[in-house]
Amino acid sequence: MDNIAYDRPASFDEALRLGARPGAAYIGGGTNLLDLMKGGVARPSLLVDVSRLPADGVSTLPDGGLRIGAGARNSAVANHPLVRERHPLLSRALLAGASPQLRNMATVGGNLMQRTRCPYFYDTGSGACNKRQPGSGCAALQGDNRGHAILGASSACIATNPSDMSVALAALRATVQVRGPRGERAIALADFHRLPGEQPERDTVLEPGELIVSVDLPPLGFARRCHYLKVRDRASFAFALVSVAAAIELRDGVVADAALALGGVAHKPWRLREAEQALIGRAPSDEAAGEAARRLLAGARGQGHNDFKIELARRAVVRALSLAATGSPSHPA
Repeated sequence: MDNIAYDRPASFDEALRLGARPGAAYIGGGTNLLDLMKGGVARPSLLVDVSRLPADGVSTLPDGGLRIGAGARNSAVANHPLVRERHPLLSRALLAGASPQLRNMATVGGNLMQRTRCPYFYDTGSGACNKRQPGSGCAALQGDNRGHAILGASSACIATNPSDMSVALAALRATVQVRGPRGERAIALADFHRLPGEQPERDTVLEPGELIVSVDLPPLGFARRCHYLKVRDRASFAFALVSVAAAIELRDGVVADAALALGGVAHKPWRLREAEQALIGRAPSDEAAGEAARRLLAGARGQGHNDFKIELARRAVVRALSLAATGSPSHPA
């Protein structure tokens, strides 16, 4: 058994000092990190418990946007009156994820940092995994890849990001606020997660020791016309084969602004401004939605078992945009 030290800092400055130590890992709810430790995938020598830091609330920004603390629990955010009123797309995406028990423990910062659910990554005895052991190969390329990436993958890794919350945040143009040894910086959610390239072991652009402090949402519209569609193998506690965060703002019957992102298809939430542009200036229609889907899925490629996900994603985009346009309520499904 490994020896693991534990510390609970009382301030962000103390947390950053501890997080800069070799082998340190930040822990909030622990819903993902503890699983990785149990399986021997993650082996930190110091756990820095950030769950008691003053970063668990939801507040209004001066421009009318929202700031969500990194330590806020997923359930609390999903059910917060300001989130439900101004950004129901985020609330619905959170409620589509995991189980109520896990949502009660999981934090916003931890949700952003969760690792892929590729079975070859989690099972240290199942085959090669460049994400777990760089340079060892990718067993999923020739193995079971039904749930794997159709966009943004590389010859080094074809895993997918499992977060529902991140898909909605990408569509809503959220910004991640972080602190680190070199100070503070803001990272657009769309740029926060990395594509695998030749370094699939790096899931995000965070530097060593950096800590997520909050997520900021701009004062967008979309509250009336949005939909989160999650296609999965079973009705609860399953990761998405494909998910879609879709929202539009109508003026005089035409789309004035649009938000669109795909989940379950890449290392990161998949959002292209060109796809959203296909909707703007046009009345909502399946034709416009189909063009947006075509642009969003340009270059998509299956790996054999997951070829079906390309057509599934196209249909899911059209369906989600249609439901968003009608203002139909979105329930996790």
